[in-house]
Amino acid sequence: MSKVQVGIVQMACTAGKHENLQKAIAKVKEAAKKGAQIICLQELFTSLYFCDVEDHANFLLAETIPGPSTNELSKIADDLGVVIIASLFEKRAKGLYHNTTAVIDADGAYLGKYRKMHIPDDPGFYEKFYFTPGDLGYKVFKTKFATIGVLICWDQWYPEAARITTLMGAEILFYPTAIGWATTQDEATNTEQYNAWQTIQRSHSVANGVHVVSVNRVGEEAGVKFWGGSFFSNPFGSIIYQASHNDEEVIVQELDLDKTDFYRTHWPFLRDRRIDSYSPITKRLLDE
Repeated sequence: MSKVQVGIVQMACTAGKHENLQKAIAKVKEAAKKGAQIICLQELFTSLYFCDVEDHANFLLAETIPGPSTNELSKIADDLGVVIIASLFEKRAKGLYHNTTAVIDADGAYLGKYRKMHIPDDPGFYEKFYFTPGDLGYKVFKTKFATIGVLICWDQWYPEAARITTLMGAEILFYPTAIGWATTQDEATNTEQYNAWQTIQRSHSVANGVHVVSVNRVGEEAGVKFWGGSFFSNPFGSIIYQASHNDEEVIVQELDLDKTDFYRTHWPFLRDRRIDSYSPITKRLLDE
């Protein structure tokens, strides 16, 4: 399919896991009613962003994948005929947890999962306490409507992740996200941080010639104001739509996948890659 209707759900969360899931399902239905074929939810949408503290009690939020949430979402996907991208806290085994996104096809079939590869550890974002780095590698999923790549939040800052996922055949890169400003920050710092976040992802569109869809949460939690600002960019990095920094939104945009061929033909970055010269990229740092 050349043209695909893509929906995003930008929402605020509460402490109630069941309530968050039901709220997300209602918004998936809203997106489907607006014509969405692929719908992406934000990172860890079934809970508050619990990584603001290191608390062993938060491990009780985790679940198996497939599991209760994916089972419920699979029924919704089948009923509505939509693809759902769902970011969840995965309990893989006793004492082993991942930040994971499941992909469910339009017939309700579970297509697989991607485990977040890059795990941050910053004030208010203590993810290394909770998540083992992904060990499935980068992934693409052949859905009914498009071949998609899914990366998660902190993965956004790494061009290598976007490049590899694109080379695997992704036609759209999705980034479910939970990122925000400290409520004590000044407006200039807020603006600089948001612009950097959006710019690096738009650059993945430009370098790889693919659409990027980034889905963030809103609301204030534990001294962080999640900045929303979810957006779609075309394969040359132009913003198609940008959501509010404050409000919940359900947005559906048409993406023309033929634009990839157009931009890659006129700006042939993939053609001119010097793959024979890139081996140093596998080193942490190069000695002078």
